[in-house]
Amino acid sequence: PAGNALLLGPTGSGKTHAVEVLCEGLVGDPKGMLKIDCAEFQHSHEIAKLIGSPPGYLGHRETHPLLTQERIDALQKLGMPLSVILFDEIEKASDSLWQLLLGVLDKATLTLGDNRVVNFEKCLIIMTSNLGAKEMHAKKYGFVASDEIEVDDDKDADRAMQAAKKHFTAEFMNRIDHVVTFRTLTKTQVAEIMQIELGLIQDMFYKKAKFVYQLSPAAKYTLLENGYSVEYGARNLKREIERRIRLPLSGLVSSGQIAPGSAVVVDQVNPKDENFEFSIQKLTETQIRFTDLEESIL
Repeated sequence: PAGNALLLGPTGSGKTHAVEVLCEGLVGDPKGMLKIDCAEFQHSHEIAKLIGSPPGYLGHRETHPLLTQERIDALQKLGMPLSVILFDEIEKASDSLWQLLLGVLDKATLTLGDNRVVNFEKCLIIMTSNLGAKEMHAKKYGFVASDEIEVDDDKDADRAMQAAKKHFTAEFMNRIDHVVTFRTLTKTQVAEIMQIELGLIQDMFYKKAKFVYQLSPAAKYTLLENGYSVEYGARNLKREIERRIRLPLSGLVSSGQIAPGSAVVVDQVNPKDENFEFSIQKLTETQIRFTDLEESIL
């Protein structure tokens, strides 16, 4: 193939998101890829969903293969003759899938159940895996807090690689061009992710409801403290933003309390109160005209 890679790292570290950003840069669409959820292929007979059943098998005509040349070529855009195929969480699939990929990763060809040959020479094949995450987030014991998690990027990369070599066959690992280990997210990086997520929510609300909002420093601090998790990564932060920011704002919009042209200040007046306080004020036309959405978020 044009390239293949195995992305290792703990959950919530951005492996799948990195592939989505790659697709957005290549074809302008973060979903412009063929994504295969390997958890659906835990049994060997389920490989027929990828290549189709051979003639003579019951259901041969009803089982349409997923990895067809037409489906792969449809992902390519004018000026970018590359298709991205993502095997998400490949360690959860049956070893029959790994054996099926041996010829694809080596010779870029695959024979379907009806003897059609699929060419993968213009494909980027990317696989993600959480192998080694348990070893990365092993808790310390001894003269430290029992819930403290050790984070060492160099050791974590070795742990992930050793876990991958132990889980996959040598033939499979020998056909992978690049193995990339994603590091555990730091609190500074999660704070940057928080700004990005809040900006996306602001853009969505401004397009649909024509209002802006701003978080106070106290609200940002609480959101980051509750959302940061070494073990669960950025997904825990997204859940906190969903629960504390997006859903309450959506409820205020649907009830008519937030009108177009409003500005909402999200604050935490009482540190012991889990819920945020939403102050709504009406902006003038001049203020709306010169409102900088990015500054309203930051």
